[in-house]
Amino acid sequence: MSDAVVHVALLHSAGAGHLTPCLRLAALLVNRHCRVTLISPHPTVSMAESNLLSRFHSAFPQVSLLPFHLLPLDASTANSDDPFFLGFEAIRRSSHLLPSLLASVSPPISVFLCDVSLISPVLPITETLRIPFYILFPSCARMFSLFSSVPRFISSISELDFVDIPGVSAIPRSSIPPPLLHPDNVFANILKEDSPKLPKTRGILMNSFEAIETNALESLNTGKVVKDMPPVFPIGPIMPCEFEKNETQQTNSSIVKWLNDQSPGSVVYVSFGSRVGMSSEQIREIGNGLLKTRFKFLWVVKGKKVDKDEEDDLEEVLGAELMKRLKSKGLVVKEWVDQSEILSYSSVGGFVSHCGWNSVLEAAWHAVPILGWPQMGDHKVNAEAMELSGMGMWKREWGWAGEKVVKGEEIGDAIDEMMKNEGFKMKAEELKLAARKAVGGGGSTELAIQKVINEWKKMNH
Repeated sequence: MSDAVVHVALLHSAGAGHLTPCLRLAALLVNRHCRVTLISPHPTVSMAESNLLSRFHSAFPQVSLLPFHLLPLDASTANSDDPFFLGFEAIRRSSHLLPSLLASVSPPISVFLCDVSLISPVLPITETLRIPFYILFPSCARMFSLFSSVPRFISSISELDFVDIPGVSAIPRSSIPPPLLHPDNVFANILKEDSPKLPKTRGILMNSFEAIETNALESLNTGKVVKDMPPVFPIGPIMPCEFEKNETQQTNSSIVKWLNDQSPGSVVYVSFGSRVGMSSEQIREIGNGLLKTRFKFLWVVKGKKVDKDEEDDLEEVLGAELMKRLKSKGLVVKEWVDQSEILSYSSVGGFVSHCGWNSVLEAAWHAVPILGWPQMGDHKVNAEAMELSGMGMWKREWGWAGEKVVKGEEIGDAIDEMMKNEGFKMKAEELKLAARKAVGGGGSTELAIQKVINEWKKMNH
């Protein structure tokens, strides 16, 4: 009976940073002979999420799709104008619809796995239905240690200079996600409500691996951070899958050819992820910085948030003169590129990144050092984890997005500093080997995945 098929229900949250690791995990579980039902909230916040979901279902028809139709949310009752936080809140407020949805699922669900932003509303449902409840945490172990410590520091947050976490190096106030510093923000309320309930879950699946976050993972799993913490399973890096791109989303062949024509380690890749939009003034300063550095570059420009991305021509933002000078030295693009593919080219020797955790792991997988430029949310905590791993650096004085305009000269100098650092290259190479060993046969990640699936099989017995 130990070979009973485990039926996992997966509930994802809003935003590509939460959806992407969830879908990658679903693919990983299918490949390990689990039955998977994906509970998918509708509407999604962005077209990018909607497109990703449809490609996933084409690639994995064996995954059952359970549409979860959300009730309309009056944004004025949620104290936020962030579309993704409002997405979290809409899912939470519609959670009472889940039991009847789950009743229709056959065969019965053995395990319920959901995004970390949905603990409080889902936990009582799984307790009533007696379904073991696990969490997927899409960020780093360092961020999870901060999240799990919220009850300890939140009441005195306005007086603290840093948050001291046992077994994990202190996190300065300046790195704490800004919404947490505003007591009634919807994100702060979610964390305050959910964090104390972590011990009631059966385990946390985390997109990280031992070599990149040794201390934080060990401190979480030995009860130093929270005494009755359930086991944390480091199942990362959960790397990109084929379904994430289709024929209309292939990296432009002229970009591929250009990268192939450059000498090893000579190109800096600059991208700030799918969610970060920058001011025109800052975009122009980045352009000036790239002209100042002695390295060639591939720069993916994003000027607006979510889907409102295409109306401005690059030349309008950068100006004809700057655009002409940039074109003589590198590539500036606004279209979709396959980031993991870009990072795999030997010509790419460094990455200027917002430090979204998926981006950090993709850089580690391909041994590309990082110059971190955190923009929002968990980015500074991720940048600290990246820097502690030895694979790169970040300039704390640049602050959060929009706090100040960082001048081109500073940007160019920082790029040169990162690109020339042999220590970063050596450490990135070490992490690449460690990541590949972790996911290989007998590796730490492979063992963690097998351990959690075996646990589920026993529960299913």
